[in-house]
Amino acid sequence: MEEARRSGNYGRSIWDHDYVQSLATPYTDKKYVEQAEKLKRQVQIIIDETENHTLEQLELIDNLQRFHISDHFEDSIKKILGDIYRDEFDDGKHVLHLHVTSLKFRLLRQNGFLVPQEVFGSFLDKEGNFMECFSGDVKGVLSLYEASFLSVEGEGILDSAKKFSTRHLTEKVKQIEDAILAEKVRHALELPLHWRVHKIEARWFMNIYNGDPILLQLAALDFNMVQGIYQDEIKQLSRWHKETGLADKLGFARDRLPECYLWAVGFTPEVRFGYPREFMTKIAVMITIIDDIYDVYGTMDELELFTDTVERWDINALDRLPEYMRISFLALFNCANELAYKVLRDQGLIIVSKLRKLWAELCRAYYKEAQWFHSGYRPSTNEYINLAWVSITGPLLLFHGYFCITNPINTKDLHFLEQYPGIIRWPATVLRLADDLGTSSAEIKRGDVPKYIQCYMHETGCSEEDAREHIKKDLIDDLLKKMNNEILFMDKPIENFQAIAMNLARIGFSFYQFGDGFGAPDSDTKTYMVSLLVEPIPIPSTSS
Repeated sequence: MEEARRSGNYGRSIWDHDYVQSLATPYTDKKYVEQAEKLKRQVQIIIDETENHTLEQLELIDNLQRFHISDHFEDSIKKILGDIYRDEFDDGKHVLHLHVTSLKFRLLRQNGFLVPQEVFGSFLDKEGNFMECFSGDVKGVLSLYEASFLSVEGEGILDSAKKFSTRHLTEKVKQIEDAILAEKVRHALELPLHWRVHKIEARWFMNIYNGDPILLQLAALDFNMVQGIYQDEIKQLSRWHKETGLADKLGFARDRLPECYLWAVGFTPEVRFGYPREFMTKIAVMITIIDDIYDVYGTMDELELFTDTVERWDINALDRLPEYMRISFLALFNCANELAYKVLRDQGLIIVSKLRKLWAELCRAYYKEAQWFHSGYRPSTNEYINLAWVSITGPLLLFHGYFCITNPINTKDLHFLEQYPGIIRWPATVLRLADDLGTSSAEIKRGDVPKYIQCYMHETGCSEEDAREHIKKDLIDDLLKKMNNEILFMDKPIENFQAIAMNLARIGFSFYQFGDGFGAPDSDTKTYMVSLLVEPIPIPSTSS
């Protein structure tokens, strides 16, 4: 008698193939390219005219980054920030202006300048607390709040800055008369700018922006043009997905291609990363299927066979597997080999064994969690997290991202990353905890291994609310400081990789902030996808 199969009761995709293929935009026309180039020249003039006006330069750079169009002016921005750092921070001079100091601090740290926390010393009283007389400057306090999230471990001044700014913004948010400033405060308290997905943030920021119309026109036009590129990519991926037949053959698994693509956009949003987005979407599809095999559908005997097959990377062992696992493994095998072939063709480097190791490691972690569930074993918090930062697929995603975006691959960098340093471990752990906060209740109800929340409640006897607070305020805050230290201030930066490591944590917050935005993607996730893939932004008019 066949063992009863569990079900995750996942609904079908809310985006069917025909709908995806119907996506269209007029913004791929040549005239819009020409219009964008004209606007870029105008914005460059605006940048040049801010010379010797530090606050205008800082606010302009901040706007360009929030609009996600700063790449078009990368050289100018680097020069301006370099000059500001040398002129005003190297010699220790700074003005007593909370907004200016905070904005300067944040933008410089974001760009790898290790500005000391002591620049805020002038705002402290004799006891080392921020002086209450600054609390009425809502714009300055908001800038201080955003700056405080660029902190690293051991920075007590920035810890005080976060407490001071959070307290006053929370108290004042409903009393702020300026509607746009009030919305900015509410938005920041929900999640700080540093940990938001850039492309999603850009659309939100355009909706509330009331500054230079030329900047807004370029931002909206650029967004719509990139949207056209994203549409072409997801159409191609939807055709690939339909041709594989995975959704039809593996009905037990979540059918989430558009959500996987949204994940890839958050990971590598820049236009030049078209192939990484395409491949990371395919990887996310495979991860989803294999996760559901282990979490929901497979029997323990089948999972043991599948784990062994992945470890041996042996297509000759397919006969041992049930049909659904044959399809799943061969799809995985072909997907991984596609990347391995591309790297071999383009760089002469053989990475098959490295990819095989990553997938085997993930499947072993999945299998261990399945053993815990089926035996009723409750791991300690340490035991859980030491496995779960791998089972959340962080290392696998980051390595595949590295192989996709890096040419040439540096063998020293690769060896460094293979030791799983903080630049891999901390973002993966943040992703795991964000996932647990968003999905824990639903997964336990469905039948799954206890998550960190349940493990911590069992160890301490605390309530679920207290366990969630502990994860948010203690664990995640500490991990984000470690991430800042490891990623923003690396001795030897790894080009592009630092950004995707940061983005892994940002994606976690985006998908799981208000529940399971991946397993049940019919609320905020749907809104994000519509804004990024379907609805263009109305182009505002500017006087000529």
